[in-house]
Amino acid sequence: MVENEHDTAPAHLSREQLQQMVAEADTGGRTPHGAVGRGIAAVALAWSLFQLWIASPLPFLFGIGILNTTEARSVHLAFAVFLGFLLFPAFKRSSRLYIPVADWVLAAVGAACAGYLYVFYDALSSRPGLPTHQDLAVAVIGLITLLEATRRALGLPLVIMAVVFIGYIFLGPYMPEMIAHQAISLNKGMSHLWLSTEGVYGVALGVSTSFIFLFVLFGALLETAGAGNYFIQSAISLLGSLRGGPAKAAVLASAATGVISGSSIANVVTTGTFTIPLMKRVGYRPDKAGAVESAASVDGQIMPPVMGAAAFLMVEYVGIPYAEVVRHAILPALISYIALFYIVHLEAVKAGIHGIPRAHATSWGRRLASMGMTVSGLIILAAIVYYGFGWIKTIAGDASFLIAGLLLGLSYVGLLKFSTRYPELRMDDPDQPLETLPDVGPTLKSGLYFLLPVVALIWNLMVEQLSPATSAFWATVFLIFILVTQRPLLAWFRGSRDLAAPWRQGVRDLFTGLITGARNMIAIGLATAAAGIIVGTVTLTGVGLVMTEFVELVSGGNLFIMLVMVAVICLILGMGLPTTANYIVVSTLMAPVVVELGAQNGLLVPLIAVHLFVFYFGLMADVTPPVGLASYAAAGIARTDPIKTGVTAFGYSIRTAILPFMFIFNTQLLLIGIGGPLQLAVTVASAVAANLIFVAATQGWFLARNRWYETLALLLIAFSLFRPGFWMDLLFPPYSLEPASRVMEVVEAAPPNHPIRFWIEGENLDGRRISKGVLLTLGERGPAPARLQATGLRTLANGDRLDIIAVRFGSQADKMGVDQGFAITGMEVPTDRPATEWMLLPPLLVLGLLMLAQARRREKD
Repeated sequence: MVENEHDTAPAHLSREQLQQMVAEADTGGRTPHGAVGRGIAAVALAWSLFQLWIASPLPFLFGIGILNTTEARSVHLAFAVFLGFLLFPAFKRSSRLYIPVADWVLAAVGAACAGYLYVFYDALSSRPGLPTHQDLAVAVIGLITLLEATRRALGLPLVIMAVVFIGYIFLGPYMPEMIAHQAISLNKGMSHLWLSTEGVYGVALGVSTSFIFLFVLFGALLETAGAGNYFIQSAISLLGSLRGGPAKAAVLASAATGVISGSSIANVVTTGTFTIPLMKRVGYRPDKAGAVESAASVDGQIMPPVMGAAAFLMVEYVGIPYAEVVRHAILPALISYIALFYIVHLEAVKAGIHGIPRAHATSWGRRLASMGMTVSGLIILAAIVYYGFGWIKTIAGDASFLIAGLLLGLSYVGLLKFSTRYPELRMDDPDQPLETLPDVGPTLKSGLYFLLPVVALIWNLMVEQLSPATSAFWATVFLIFILVTQRPLLAWFRGSRDLAAPWRQGVRDLFTGLITGARNMIAIGLATAAAGIIVGTVTLTGVGLVMTEFVELVSGGNLFIMLVMVAVICLILGMGLPTTANYIVVSTLMAPVVVELGAQNGLLVPLIAVHLFVFYFGLMADVTPPVGLASYAAAGIARTDPIKTGVTAFGYSIRTAILPFMFIFNTQLLLIGIGGPLQLAVTVASAVAANLIFVAATQGWFLARNRWYETLALLLIAFSLFRPGFWMDLLFPPYSLEPASRVMEVVEAAPPNHPIRFWIEGENLDGRRISKGVLLTLGERGPAPARLQATGLRTLANGDRLDIIAVRFGSQADKMGVDQGFAITGMEVPTDRPATEWMLLPPLLVLGLLMLAQARRREKD
């Protein structure tokens, strides 16, 4: 039976084939040698240096090379198109070593058209909406070359969608009545899509230019420095001896790698090359080993601080700082990984799988003491950094930045010297059996300095509240310093006086990281530009309003059905679109619809919750058969059927798929509306417990094998822990509707930064009657009119209602769809009812009885 299984298993993919798979998906499948290869590397290097230049303060310091956002986007796209044609072959059968003349021509023409806005920016800005024949020719040729570069890098689906939307612009009068619109001329269409910042050069490409590139570069440099290998080795040494240890190590390693990587496939290949063979060796089925790795790697994109590229787009689309995106995303990400950790534990229990023995057997006491010393050392270091930097900032003012940088540098040198007391970590051969595990302490302590750039990034984002671009820039500068100096310093501390070779290797590592970072950005740059065509079509034709009516009609106004529709659309589009493009398309078309219909149903859904919903289901496509690329990569390493691996991985990923539905209805999971430390602790504990119980139900095993009614009970318990407010709302309504005459009184008495639900009515510009709720957050204490103006509203009392006489552009109220001429008809005030957390007790009681029953049954068995 075993021999037959080996005969029918797919051929094992070599490391070179796996790297080629990553290249075809992320960095470009061509690897030309000689002068051509060096020339392309020089262009990629120039792109990385350009991005670092425009993110730095140097242009303003020296007064040269200062670009506005439109010019920067133009140059960014020119690099992406040029490298896209040279590194991504036209067809599967095309040579990977030779670049034909036609591709050089297309690269030059495409880059020239993309850079047209940079070269002729002054002329174009002097005649907006009045393109010349040259402008139109460049726009048409630019769109064609962009779509061809996108086809090569990302496949046909995104190109087909873009062509359909372009066709919709010019064929509007001939469309069915529901989606028909007035005729749009070639001048207007091309000006909007190519010669303005509404289409290709819109928000998505702007975020790619200013944020995403620097974070991708940061991850590439950290991986080149050796952090990826350190994370993998640390995870295996920590968890490899536990039941099902290699699988648990795969989850931890993928989570750690996900901190610095935003690519699912690259994460699979980086960590799976080592963890999948280990999982198979201890007894996991090949498809389950591949599924664990692909599920863990896909979740790497939701793991802060460096999330998938789409997360940076939320900064612009939702209008909140990236630090807020991280804060909202952290709890669901941790819950998802903890649940996957539990899945592999249950699989190990069911199959009787054990871990790998340690090289030096030590007691649990000594092991815990060693781990405790390491962890406490990190905590002490973090406390010194946090409180020390805070004190320095208060005392030194502007000079604190230089002092903090000096302290960070000293910490780096100290940790580097400390690491020389332990053996250097080597990249293990995954094809060789791992008979014993390395010791935990020496493994962890040998690379602690790799954590410093991540600490610097988190500090800049979360404490200093710098912009994402500035945070990533300074963290990258520090990482470049580490990359160049770590080898010669390690050699010096180990007693070597021949430092020339380590210096040269450090510089080579830097160039490699800069080039890799640029190549990783080609597909993302093209995806954001091509998706801009779809966004531009929506803003030009107003098809977004039609989508609202269509979805409302199909869903019957039911929010849950509508969310299921959005999830299915994400999964279908994700089979052909990369995550970034999928997010842009679905969030542009569907996010406003969900918020609008939710408001009409009385559920005020925060915009960030809807965008994270779309983001999560866009990621699911990477494991969903038949096209999930992460599952294909994992199956190649595991030597098993990719479809079977994809089905198993999808089953494991259901625990991630339920989270978006839960945080739409219970926004406390996104740390929204948390009252204090105790409520935060209860929210975290109940959410983690709910997902673990959900996993036990879907896996058919808790303390023992589940009976069918126990599975149903576990699902009900999980739902009740995820959303205790559902049952409380049935017993006690959460809000009472107060008349508009009380608005001023309640607003003036409300605490600072307090959210209030207002009910508004009015007629929009299309003559449609609107009645919905909006959630507006008040500012600091003050007179009621001033607090309302802070949200963007100016009102005038009119009997039993408040007329809205003005709405400030770009304000909270404007983003929530409030228009001048609407009226506030009422407001919702929280009722005096028992705390929602009391509803956690009944499901916990049922859970205790179920655990007791299963424990007795397990003892009998």
